[in-house]
Amino acid sequence: MPRRTALTLASALALGAGLAVLPTQAHAATVVVSNSTDLSNAIRNATPGTTIQVRGGTYYPTATLQSTANGTSSSRILLQPYGSETVKIDGSNLPDGGWIFKLTADYWTVSRITFQNSPDSAVVCQSCASTVWDNIKTINGGDSGFTLTGDSTTNNTVRNIDSYGHYDPANHGENADGIAIKYGSGSGNLVTGARLYNNSDDGLDFWSFSSPVTVEHTWAMGNGKNRWGDSAFAGDGNGYKLGGDGEVVAHVVNNSAAWDNAGNGFTENSNKGAIVINRTTAYANAKWGYYFATGAARLGKNLAVSNGSGSVNKGSSVVSAGNNWDSGISTPSFRSTDASSTYNARQSSGGLPVTTFLTTGSTTIGATMD
Repeated sequence: MPRRTALTLASALALGAGLAVLPTQAHAATVVVSNSTDLSNAIRNATPGTTIQVRGGTYYPTATLQSTANGTSSSRILLQPYGSETVKIDGSNLPDGGWIFKLTADYWTVSRITFQNSPDSAVVCQSCASTVWDNIKTINGGDSGFTLTGDSTTNNTVRNIDSYGHYDPANHGENADGIAIKYGSGSGNLVTGARLYNNSDDGLDFWSFSSPVTVEHTWAMGNGKNRWGDSAFAGDGNGYKLGGDGEVVAHVVNNSAAWDNAGNGFTENSNKGAIVINRTTAYANAKWGYYFATGAARLGKNLAVSNGSGSVNKGSSVVSAGNNWDSGISTPSFRSTDASSTYNARQSSGGLPVTTFLTTGSTTIGATMD
């Protein structure tokens, strides 16, 4: 007797007298949206496994897009463009102080969307766990571009983000960073492949975050310059601000670069923890390349050139080895000091653009710039 297919068997059972119909497997919903109302509803009402596909165009919500809906480890919630279409969400019609997108949820993946012109912060993920932010842009907002905050902020990945042009006029540029990981705690958070530039305050700011964050393959440049004609401008302009508010925490920065910032390239900002800075480059920052005057940082294989206040300001508790300011370590020549290529389009994979800027060919010191 030939073996029955699953379909034939199911049909037979369904038609047989007194026999129950076999249950059908539930399929996760794919929701395609093309206006701000449907986008808001889809984000708010998502369930595990929901994929929200946004048709191409520019959306102007009049209230913050937000959700507390959780995905799961096996059924993430996805927010992404429809196919290869270009999606921008613009905050120009939001009320003063409004955010474009607020998430208080777990297991979301948000990819390939631009969040621009927010009155305040563009994207805020509060007490989120296991979210992924992949190849998004936050542009020209009224406070920090992308923010992780709150307790139980764990295992989030921010990958290949561009965040630039942020300025908070009410505070004369004192608060608007490219990425802010502030006022919270939680392990396993990673920033990788970021470009953080031309923000009024810092490229990246870890003020009052009490758990270690890892940063890698990231560039911070041109931050803290008064591009807005503000006579009381107060932006700090550090590339990487790695602490503050009394927290003692060992953040990690690997293979990253800071240049042309109005403050320091890399700074502890009063964090006395054992911060690890490894194979990074600080070039032509207005103040110190590396400012670690009070803490217990571990500085290894870093390269500082042409910084206004000098290469490094380090206290007695800092461990410094293999850096170009250490005895016996030479300073390799840069292949290029023309930064124009670093603003080019990203690679098709989402990775940073290919550049020779600040590359040396060294296998032992400085950022590889990729």
